[in-house]
Amino acid sequence: MSITLAKPPIAAPTWRAELAHLAVRYPLGVAGACILLVFVFAAIFAGTIAPLDPFSTNPAARLAPPGDAHLFGADAMGRDLLSRMIHGARISLAVALGATILGSGFGAAIGLASGYIGGWFDLIVQRLTEIMQALPLLVMALVITVSLGPSLTNTIVAIAIPLIPGVARVIRSNVLSLRELPFVEAARAVGMGEFRVAVAHVLPNTLAPLIVLATAQLGSTILTEASLSFLGLGVPEPYPSWGRMLSESAAEYVRTAPWLVIFPGAAISLLVFGTNLLGDAMRDVLDPRQRD
Repeated sequence: MSITLAKPPIAAPTWRAELAHLAVRYPLGVAGACILLVFVFAAIFAGTIAPLDPFSTNPAARLAPPGDAHLFGADAMGRDLLSRMIHGARISLAVALGATILGSGFGAAIGLASGYIGGWFDLIVQRLTEIMQALPLLVMALVITVSLGPSLTNTIVAIAIPLIPGVARVIRSNVLSLRELPFVEAARAVGMGEFRVAVAHVLPNTLAPLIVLATAQLGSTILTEASLSFLGLGVPEPYPSWGRMLSESAAEYVRTAPWLVIFPGAAISLLVFGTNLLGDAMRDVLDPRQRD
């Protein structure tokens, strides 16, 4: 009598193994995530890691070059540039995350309703989104900021509103393809209401493209905030903003004190670069059509 030994079950890969696999497969995405985490760490612990008070002035250190006393130099008012840049990460990330979450949330709700309801409602919503998309993001944000006035909250709102139509169009296109699938018909057949079907079954299947789009939009929101601050319409003084640092220094001190332009510009470029790398990797991970 022969005895057949059962094969031991194959253990599921742990989350550490999954992360290691993703890190090997998408090294640029990992690099982008590391860059973003560095800025997030600086923003959260700015009060601890900043060497000096970003608001205190020192006339004796006016336009001091990078050195031991001021690692990144000092501005025209004698304020430590490194401390202001560390605290400026809070402004840039707060505006970027706030505008992205606000714009993506409203855009997803509008796109879901437009694609699922259809008919005349969809027609009206799409014509309105096309009107909004006729203006570039920066131009619309500029108009809204001028109307509302410069402040942190108004800057977030001004950048979030132009993001809504793009998100709405993407979510609508996904909803149009999802609402006719068998699992949606099955949910209706068991007696679920239309609102519950849309929220519980259709919306979760649009989260992957929504996450990809939101991650990709982080870079554009950071650039828009820097542009508004450069024009004097973003976050007002005394809050340190990278764009405002550039606007205060680019014209007058670019030759005599170039560090006032180089370091804030490099911070903006590096943060946008990191978010773009992470966004590309998120697209490849979550979108099956982008995989090998």
